[in-house]
Amino acid sequence: MEATERRRVAADRVRTAEAAVAQLKKGLAGVGVTLPSLRVDPVSCAGNEPAPLIDLGRCNIDTALRLCEVLAEKESGHDE
Repeated sequence: MEATERRRVAADRVRTAEAAVAQLKKGLAGVGVTLPSLRVDPVSCAGNEPAPLIDLGRCNIDTALRLCEVLAEKESGHDE
């Protein structure tokens, strides 16, 4: 693979990760959960062949409990 092609593939991976973050933020906001640190991990995007990771970040106890509540509702089928 040529250097130009590698850069294109790398950029596509980063764009895909950014889109996933946007989708997660929107989905979580729709159920009342905000993860302020949700982002693409910049270190994982470094280098010639990045392997982007989604950093879900740190959250306070109230946010963690809200996330647990939403997941429990979803599991029990009460979210419909």
